[in-house]
Amino acid sequence: MSVLVVGVSHRSAPVSVLERVALDGDSVVKVAQQALEAQHVTESLVVSTCNRVEIYVEAERFHGSVEDISDLLVEHSGVTRNDLLRHIYVHYDDAAVAHLFSVASGLDSMVVGESQILGQVRTALQRGQDDATVGPALNVLFQQALRIAKRGHAETDIDRAGPSLVAASLELVAKAGHRLEDMRVLVVGAGAMAALAATTAARRGVASVTVANRTHASAQRLATTVDGTAVPWSALDAALAEADLVVSCTGATGSVIGVDQVRDATAGRTTPYVLIDLALPRDIDEEVADLPGVMMLGLGELQEQLADEKGAADVEAVRRIVSGEVSAFLSARHAAKVTPTVVALRSMATAVVEAELERLEGRVRDVDPQVVEELRQTVRRVADKLLHQPTVRIKEMAGRPDALTYANALADLFALDPAAIEAVSTVDPSRTQGGGPA
Repeated sequence: MSVLVVGVSHRSAPVSVLERVALDGDSVVKVAQQALEAQHVTESLVVSTCNRVEIYVEAERFHGSVEDISDLLVEHSGVTRNDLLRHIYVHYDDAAVAHLFSVASGLDSMVVGESQILGQVRTALQRGQDDATVGPALNVLFQQALRIAKRGHAETDIDRAGPSLVAASLELVAKAGHRLEDMRVLVVGAGAMAALAATTAARRGVASVTVANRTHASAQRLATTVDGTAVPWSALDAALAEADLVVSCTGATGSVIGVDQVRDATAGRTTPYVLIDLALPRDIDEEVADLPGVMMLGLGELQEQLADEKGAADVEAVRRIVSGEVSAFLSARHAAKVTPTVVALRSMATAVVEAELERLEGRVRDVDPQVVEELRQTVRRVADKLLHQPTVRIKEMAGRPDALTYANALADLFALDPAAIEAVSTVDPSRTQGGGPA
């Protein structure tokens, strides 16, 4: 069994494709469950954020599983197979482990080092556990990913090097010459990203924060946390006219702010008007960017403008942490795969020795007990010496990819019972590296 990830992200596809692949909460659950229906898949988990959709599975076979999981993305995106497949990336086994650890640590994010991905990965794992699509293999893998990500944030200043997407957006607004302290902010939406936007804006000392959401009670709850004001959805047009900076992230399936609404809101305005669209699919009509006096930032623009802002020293430090943790995890995992063969081999040898000694004792009943005991010890030492070199060799090779091939050869040479090997408990990699639940 090996882990496989099939995904699409800001690194492989333009926003126009990402917004069609984006999954809402119900779709995430459905895709994870459908992945389990694939012939060779035993576990599944979906990580879906504003700039990536990745399906992780534990699979018995590579090729059949890749086609099945890729087809799931095609089916749910509505993008033609040929158009989507050129944007899909695939990582398998060791490469999949390294990819997840990098993703959770923020090294693969649009804003490198941002910490929001840590919570998103944790949420994905929790959802998979609740829906029973995650089993022991993916659970151990994702717990390790969370532990490593937290270590990176604890041991470096990558949080400062790579702020959240919201904070980075506000930085770009400020760099464009707009004083955040003078701006009235309207947050459209009340989910996790909207809450982050409202909180970040309030911490930056903006003039005011207003929240608009289709469910007014949710808007009120969010507004209360930032000493802001909630307005009903029916008052959205008026709120747009009162705002200087609009951050929209509703999770809706279509535009919620049209070009006519923004044109009306900015009519006669002499002060700056900025819109930030952090939703996938887009919340704000693309034509808004062409209106005079309007600054528009979407995920596509953010990706281009934030490409070089990475805090190189801290990012490199986290990369070293991730690289070391990947090596340790893979070594432990390779060792876990060969451990059952080693244990089964020694168990077989012990059983043979004990059976032969019992047969010998049944034939030589008049021999001095001390002699019998010496014979027992001698036979056991012979068996141990015969098994010593193969055991040492397989332990030395445990961290290498070909270790399992060597273990299989041992099993064939000694005619080990496959059921006996299967029955041996494997090593939990999280125990070998000091990692527990994250």
